Amino acid sequence: MLDGKSNFSHKLLLTDEDIGDDHIMTSLETPLRPDAFELSDEEKMQKIAHHFREIMLTMGLDLTDDSLRGTPKRVAKMYVQEIFSGLNPKNKPKVALFENKYGYSEMLVEKDITFYSNCEHHFVPIIGKAHIAYISNGSVIGLSKLNRIVQYFAKRPQVQERLTMQIAQELCSTLGTDDVAIVIDAHHLCVSSRGVQDVNSSTITAYYGGQFMKEGRKNEFLQYLSLPPSAQVSEVLQSKK
Repeated sequence: MLDGKSNFSHKLLLTDEDIGDDHIMTSLETPLRPDAFELSDEEKMQKIAHHFREIMLTMGLDLTDDSLRGTPKRVAKMYVQEIFSGLNPKNKPKVALFENKYGYSEMLVEKDITFYSNCEHHFVPIIGKAHIAYISNGSVIGLSKLNRIVQYFAKRPQVQERLTMQIAQELCSTLGTDDVAIVIDAHHLCVSSRGVQDVNSSTITAYYGGQFMKEGRKNEFLQYLSLPPSAQVSEVLQSKK
């Protein structure tokens, strides 16, 4: 299984600007303050709307305009109830396992799970697809729950490596097996819409655990995804066999 947390920020001697441009991850867990959930969602939305209104005014926007007047509240609602709803553990999908009564022993692959996340360094979108495979050790999970797990971890400020590992950790823990594989292919708007402004590149990260660490199984999985065998992807974390 995966380790619960890996924090190596003390090893980095980089400025905030370095971290922002290089998309460095400092921990496996999403950095949250101890009092992160003391405020209700409604209280959070009120505070965010107030501060976002100040941001818009600072930029010189006229909030008496009909089109802009409601924007602070709309942004606040979007942040709390939609695109960052994965920060709150109460929104974690409830997952039920079922006995593998039909004795299916090959890998199950759920591919092309579309997700929208946000870069934690600039708060602009990450748009991508996740591909998941697992081999049952006696239990199976409903297919829609694989999608929901991806969406839950995507709906928070993210780094793609962390997103990959958080999904892997959750699946290994839920399924009770290391036989899990994940490939994520995503476009980062912090790369395409600012900075280097490269609109063509995408980022691929992967996790291979258990049987998927064997070349045969790994290549079978990649073939299902129409990727070349032993594709050069970033294997961000591997659990032990």
